[in-house]
Amino acid sequence: MPELPEVETTASDLRPQLVGAQITGVHVLWPRTIAAPDLPLFAALIAGQTVASVGRRGKFLILGLESGDSLLVHLRMTGGLFVESCATPAPEHRYTRAWFDLADDRRLVFSDLRKFGRIWLVESAGEVLGGLGPEPLSPEFTPQVLAEGLRRRRVAIKPLLLNQAVVAGLGNIYADEALFLAGIHPLRPAAELTDEEVQRLHAAIRRVLGEAVGERGTTLRDFRPPNGGKGNYQEKRRVYGLEDKPCPNCGAPIQRKVIAQRSAHFCPHCQPAGGARPASEISQAAEA
Repeated sequence: MPELPEVETTASDLRPQLVGAQITGVHVLWPRTIAAPDLPLFAALIAGQTVASVGRRGKFLILGLESGDSLLVHLRMTGGLFVESCATPAPEHRYTRAWFDLADDRRLVFSDLRKFGRIWLVESAGEVLGGLGPEPLSPEFTPQVLAEGLRRRRVAIKPLLLNQAVVAGLGNIYADEALFLAGIHPLRPAAELTDEEVQRLHAAIRRVLGEAVGERGTTLRDFRPPNGGKGNYQEKRRVYGLEDKPCPNCGAPIQRKVIAQRSAHFCPHCQPAGGARPASEISQAAEA
C-alpha cells in the first residue's frame, strides 16, 4: 500500500503538471471510485474547477481547487495517478477507474488494479482528514507527541503505529523499518516503552520516512511514480519483506510474524521481546 513516501512522491511529481490546470470533465469507469458526493453531483461540481495546489496529508493526496474545494485521493493498495496527452487513445484499459479531462488537451488518469482507491470532492478537507494524527515529518511531531499517542495503550506497538490517528502516513513497510532501527520488538505493548525507547522510535520514524522520501518511495510490486521509473527505497530495506535473510546488524535470520492480521518483520536478537537491547547494538543498526 502506498504510504507517506509514495504519496509525497506522487504529489511532488504532479504539482508542476497540475497547478493552474483547469478540469473540464470527468469520466468514471468504476463508480465506487467516487466516495463523495454522488457521481452526478461530483461530475457537475468538478467541471470548470482549476487546480491551485497539490499536497499531501497522511496517505491522502490533496488537490486544492481555486474555489476552495478539495479533491482528495486515497491510493489504497494499488492506486496510481499520472498525466498524459489527450493525443493518446482514451485510457479505457482494464485498470483505469477514472480520468479527468484538462483544458490544455491533457488528462489526469487514476488507475487501480484492486479497485480499493477512492476520490472525494469536499468543501473542506477536514471532512475526511479530521481524524488523522500528527504528520511525522513536521516540527509538531515531537517525542512528547508520540509518547502521548502511546500512553496507556496496552496493544502491541506495531499495529498501533499503523493507526492513522496516532501517526499519519505510517504503514507496514516503514513501521517495520523504524522499529528495527529503534531496537523495539513489534509485539511490545506500547505503554511499556520507556522514555528512551520512545525517543529512539521517534528519531527512527523520522529517519526512515526521510530516507524513503529521498528515494522516491518503495516499489515492490505496484507503485510507480507519475513521472515514471520506480521508488528505490526497497534497495535500502533492513528488515521489511526480508524473512530468513541475515540481519544487517547481527546476521541472525529476519523473522516474520502476523500481528493483528498484518505482517511484521524483525530481528529477534536486535529487537528482543524483553526490550533489553544493548546500546552499542542500537548504534550499529542506526549506522547501517
